[in-house]
Amino acid sequence: MKKENEMTTLTLDDLENDQQEIIEKSDINTLAKYCQELKSYEDEIADLEDKIKHKKDQADKISSEIIPNLLAEQGLSSLKLADGSGVEVRKAYSCTVKKDNIESAYKWLRENGLGDIIKNEVAVTFGKGEDNKAQELLDLAVSNGYEPQQKSKVEPMTLKALYRERVEAGLDMPSDSFHLFVKDQTKISRK
Repeated sequence: MKKENEMTTLTLDDLENDQQEIIEKSDINTLAKYCQELKSYEDEIADLEDKIKHKKDQADKISSEIIPNLLAEQGLSSLKLADGSGVEVRKAYSCTVKKDNIESAYKWLRENGLGDIIKNEVAVTFGKGEDNKAQELLDLAVSNGYEPQQKSKVEPMTLKALYRERVEAGLDMPSDSFHLFVKDQTKISRK
């Protein structure tokens, strides 16, 4: 009888171990299922992002080339559509400092009387129109044996506005220091 009890105990232990293996396999199968589902979602998101990029490119081509050209052929810059919405073509300007030509861009701005749009930071922050004060403080610090750290920057929207003003005034900016472009942009106002 004792032998039979030992076998029963062993059999119960075996069943318990088998059950644990089934649970572990089930957990692994569940994990694998969710990993596959995540991969599927990530692939779908990447595909949708590609589609969105393609749609944005198509919309940009229509906005900056096709509609402006068709309106220009008709001698128009805007019109009202039958549904009451309006279509207008405006210029869109872009100007950014080239990363590898920051110093030459700032030098050009200063030499052309436009240094006021450069913001400088030398332990204190200097705002627009204070470029000369920042340089004086730097010079003073250096002449007194200090090694100051200077951070200069031009706000992107300020630079864009400057570029728009210069283009509209018939003035140029050096393309070797700045990324520059002007394009037509169609704006549709909803009724």
